[in-house]
Amino acid sequence: MTIRSKPLVLIGTTAAMAAVALWNRPADASTATTTFNVTATVQATCLISGNNLAFGTYSGSAIGMTTTLSVTCTNGTTYNVGLNAGTASGATVTTRAMTGPASATLNYAMYQDSGHAANWGNTVGTDTKSGTGNGSAQTLTIYGELTASQYPAPGSYSDTITATITY
Repeated sequence: MTIRSKPLVLIGTTAAMAAVALWNRPADASTATTTFNVTATVQATCLISGNNLAFGTYSGSAIGMTTTLSVTCTNGTTYNVGLNAGTASGATVTTRAMTGPASATLNYAMYQDSGHAANWGNTVGTDTKSGTGNGSAQTLTIYGELTASQYPAPGSYSDTITATITY
């Protein structure tokens, strides 16, 4: 007598197990890669803002006051900040004036330093304040002086200064 049924069952079981093993086996993973560039261009940029300069009440004595400008420039950007002559008729950066009642004027000056040695004007390389941006706000102080012994008509006096940043 030949026993054929057992080997057939074993072969069938082995084949079934192999089929199950192949069926449950994960597919071979394939990959592909590429590279790409990421770019940007940073432009030199500066922002400027300022605060009012208020001398208060004037009675003939010199008054010194300060105000500030805030300059924010991209890191490494060189700049110059200039102050114009203002809006008073005939004013210059060295002879500024506020205008009051009946076009009367009250003279004042603006300096880059507390000793009032460096006038603050608007000619780059001559009388402007220079610096280099660092990406953060930088404070520049304007030293104002209302000169003594002026006696114009009583009233309110004002001027408007334009600060310009060149970079």
